[in-house]
Amino acid sequence: MAGILFIISAPSGSGKSTLVAEVRRLVEGLEFSVSYTTRKLRGSEEEGREYHFTDRETFLGMVDRDEFLEWAEVFGNYYGTARGALDHATKAGKDLLLDIDVQGAIQVIQRVPEAVSIFVVPPSPEVLERRLRNRSQAEGVTDEDELQRRLAQAKQELLTLRKYKYALINDLLDEAVTELRDIVQFERGEGGGAAASVAHQLRTTVLSPKLKAVLRSFGITDAGG
Repeated sequence: MAGILFIISAPSGSGKSTLVAEVRRLVEGLEFSVSYTTRKLRGSEEEGREYHFTDRETFLGMVDRDEFLEWAEVFGNYYGTARGALDHATKAGKDLLLDIDVQGAIQVIQRVPEAVSIFVVPPSPEVLERRLRNRSQAEGVTDEDELQRRLAQAKQELLTLRKYKYALINDLLDEAVTELRDIVQFERGEGGGAAASVAHQLRTTVLSPKLKAVLRSFGITDAGG
């Protein structure tokens, strides 16, 4: 049945947008909600594809008119999901996929508790730092203080992991894409026993030894509820 809300969330630099793009390619019937942001375009991004790019005055006006399902300020820029996105997807007979930051995801989880929430975990602090540095270099940005803020923020966001229904580690891309696809198919009643088995293993009710080891690498002995 259409109308399922999937929330994909992760610390900055975890690679969730790549995972989302691959799952959208592999799974039919998923509508992607294009968020609004006040940050500048990066690289090959296009207006209306990755984001609706707007200015702070326009964004805050939308906040005042209660036009967002969720919104947050992240590293000096605003991000938000339009309130009508889920209704539009449901009327079109599709499920809705949100690719949003952790602050926004927690808001949506609180407002739509039946949503299927998935946390994408970076495999280690070293890999996360490398990904952030590579992205910064590609964008021509070399702000070391900003990078350290993002790394510190990642640890704080990992502490929210148990608020999500599922958590998967984005180490090997093909494996992470398969796991995310299996979660989506299982929640939609598709994919059979194999998808059900993977989804069960990725539930946050009982963290796997592998996931616990990743959390320990960030200095976290467990993620709270």
